[in-house]
Amino acid sequence: MSTVTPTDWQTRPAPQTAEDWIARAAEVAAVLATDAAARDRAGATPYAEVQLLKDSGLVTLLGPTAHGGAGQDWPTAYRVVREVAKADGSIGQLLGYHYLWNWAARLVGTREQWEHVEAEAARNRWFFGGAVNPRDKDVIVTEDGDDLVFTGRKSFSTGSKVSDVTVLEGVLEGTDSHVFAIVPSDSEGLTFHDDWDNIGQRLTESGGVTIDGVRTPWSSAAGYVDKQFRPRTYNTLNVPTIQLVFVNFYLGIAGGALETAATYTRTRTRPWLHGGHDRAVDEPYVIDTYGDLTAKLWAVEALADTVAAEGQKLHDDPDAVTEQTRGDFEVRVAAVKARATDVALEISNRIFEVTGARSTTTAEGLDRFWRNVRTHTLHDPVAYKRREVGRWVLEGELPEPTWYS
Repeated sequence: MSTVTPTDWQTRPAPQTAEDWIARAAEVAAVLATDAAARDRAGATPYAEVQLLKDSGLVTLLGPTAHGGAGQDWPTAYRVVREVAKADGSIGQLLGYHYLWNWAARLVGTREQWEHVEAEAARNRWFFGGAVNPRDKDVIVTEDGDDLVFTGRKSFSTGSKVSDVTVLEGVLEGTDSHVFAIVPSDSEGLTFHDDWDNIGQRLTESGGVTIDGVRTPWSSAAGYVDKQFRPRTYNTLNVPTIQLVFVNFYLGIAGGALETAATYTRTRTRPWLHGGHDRAVDEPYVIDTYGDLTAKLWAVEALADTVAAEGQKLHDDPDAVTEQTRGDFEVRVAAVKARATDVALEISNRIFEVTGARSTTTAEGLDRFWRNVRTHTLHDPVAYKRREVGRWVLEGELPEPTWYS
């Protein structure tokens, strides 16, 4: 059972600026950090952790202010994810995926649809999950009068077990038309499985889901008008947007690893008996390692923030997004994804060189940072991200919009 407890956020004024919301995320991280290692070992379903995100207001960060949301932008959302992930990579991932699925209606839907979804989500503080995994066989969607019926199975459904609503995706039977719809997570026919048993990101509830005749009105099919989908180039921004979510919780985990390790080194690491120093913090190799890793982290964080700002320009004017602007943005995202992967893996591995043998105890839980990064960075091969950048540099080739590019 989680020991996460709420604070006094409900009695305090809501944050107003981006900086205030990032500070609120740091407060959430401080609560999560108190027992992060123990919760990682327990691997319990994070109901209390999700309630913490709701109580703090972070779940409504992108929601409209008219309905109780914070009205913030994607660059702020990415920073918030990064901050939360410093303390708990799993909860950082859950929050980042929530932001993506909350935004999915705006990505694909009509104005009437996304305004309704965003208003309801902000007003009710919905937490979103998603049953969308392109590596699995497509979910089949059949028509039944004014309803659509989803049937199939997905291997991964991150967050859905702790969510209020779940994004479903499938293919209309007999066509190649994909359909997105948002349904209550307690819908009849949705069964979430307790089969997520991986070395890292243990609290993300990323297990499989069976979708057995889940019904939803045709009117909830995102982007469809009179049963016809109305495409826009903006619809293809799902991949670079979620990949930046990945980037930021990787960087958050790396930052948390570095901060946790530094505290351990300052307070508990012993100097090498043949080094001639009384304190570990005076060891030249320790100083050099922390300087090296910090410089690498700062560099990637700066690139991530720059790319996020570039992406926000596309979100600000969805109808102006072209294949060129979308492709150029995806290349920039691919570049920072590649660097964030390498740096996060390096930091979460090398911290042990400067904390010492005693830091490897299970109670310390320093290994969770590496396990978390290693697990999720296998989501899609980073070599293909570097390929996108290389082909763009050499041939001016834009990445073809797919589920992974």
